[in-house]
Amino acid sequence: MNDRLKALSDAGVSIWLDDLSRERIETGNLAGLVKDKSVVGVTTNPTIFAAAIANGERYDEQVAQLVDKGEPVDRVIFELTTEDVRNACDILAPVADSTAADGRVSIEVEPALANDTEGTIASARALWTAVDRRNALIKIPATREGLPAITAAIAQGISVNVTLIFGIGRYREVMDAYLTGLEQARDAGLDLSRIQSVASFFVSRVDTEVDARLEKIGTDEALALRGRAAVANARLAYAAFEEVIASDRWRLLAEAGANPQRPLWASTGVKNPDYPDTLYVTDLVVADTVNTMPEKTLDAFADHGALEGDQVTGRAGAAQTIFDQLAAAGIDFDDVLVVLETEGVDKFKKSWDELVETVKGQMDKAASV
Repeated sequence: MNDRLKALSDAGVSIWLDDLSRERIETGNLAGLVKDKSVVGVTTNPTIFAAAIANGERYDEQVAQLVDKGEPVDRVIFELTTEDVRNACDILAPVADSTAADGRVSIEVEPALANDTEGTIASARALWTAVDRRNALIKIPATREGLPAITAAIAQGISVNVTLIFGIGRYREVMDAYLTGLEQARDAGLDLSRIQSVASFFVSRVDTEVDARLEKIGTDEALALRGRAAVANARLAYAAFEEVIASDRWRLLAEAGANPQRPLWASTGVKNPDYPDTLYVTDLVVADTVNTMPEKTLDAFADHGALEGDQVTGRAGAAQTIFDQLAAAGIDFDDVLVVLETEGVDKFKKSWDELVETVKGQMDKAASV
C-alpha cells in the first residue's frame, strides 16, 4: 500500500481513478490499484472509452459479434461500455459492501442529450438497467436541462454522478435537485439508503480560463492571481455543501436514511506545467470528498504528494477575497462560467463523436474479416 495515498485516504478523501479499460479489468490492474493505491472508485467518459477501444484487441470479439447481429454503432457503444462498467463494478463490489459510499463506477449519458431533459432521463434509466449493479453511478451533466433529469433519476432510485459543475450558483441548484429527488423517492416509499450521488466540480479548467484572461489583462495585480481561482472556487463550493448538510431539510432526509451528495473534485490533472502536478489534490484535502484523478496525477501524488492537513474547511472567507481581487482586476467570473459550461458541453459532444468514429473503425475492421 502506497503510504502517501493511504494517508490521503485516511484524511477522508476518497481516491477514484479517472480511467477505465477492458485491459485494466482483465489483467488485474484495476484490482491492483484498489489493493495497492487506495483506489475506491472509477469515473469514465467517452474519451476514456475511445482510447481503450482504439488501443487494444480485447474488444474485438464482442465488436465482431455485435456486427454479425447487425447492431448500429450507438448500440455497439452501449454494449461495450456497459459491459466494462458492469465488470468494474464487480471488482469494486467489496469496497462498496464495506464502505458507506465508495466502490462506485460512473458511466455517462450520451453527451448529445445535455440539453434534452427527457432524453437524459431515458438514457439514465437504460444505462442503470443495463449495468444492473447497485454500485454504478450514472453521469448527468449539470446543464439547465440536466437539473430536472437529476431529480427524476434520483426519484426513481438511480444513483447519479452530477458532472460538469463549474459555479457555486449552479452547484446550489444541483444540490436542490438532489434533495428534491430524495424527497420524491421517500414519498414513493423507496429505500433512500440505496441511493448515492456525487457532485463533480471541475477544477483545472477554471484556472485555465481565468489565467488566460489574467494574462491578457497583464497587470502585476492580475498576474499575481494566476492559479488561484480554481482552488478558491472549490473551497466556496465546499462551504455551500456544509450549509446544505446543516439544514433542517437535509436533517429530515438523513433521518429517513439518505446519503449526502459528496463533492467530487474532477479535472484534477494540472494543465499548466508551471504549477505543482499535485496542486488540485494537496490544496483540496478535506474529509467526505472524492478526488478523481487520471493515473498520471495518481502516480505523482504517490511519488511526491504532500499532505498538509485539511485545506478547505473554514477557508471560504479567504476564497471569497480571491474572487473580490479577481473582480477588481477585471475578471467577469459570471462570463467565465458561461464559457466553461458551453465549452464543456461542446467538448463532451466532440468526445462522443471521437468514440463513435473509433467504434465505427473497429466495426469496419470486424466486417472485413
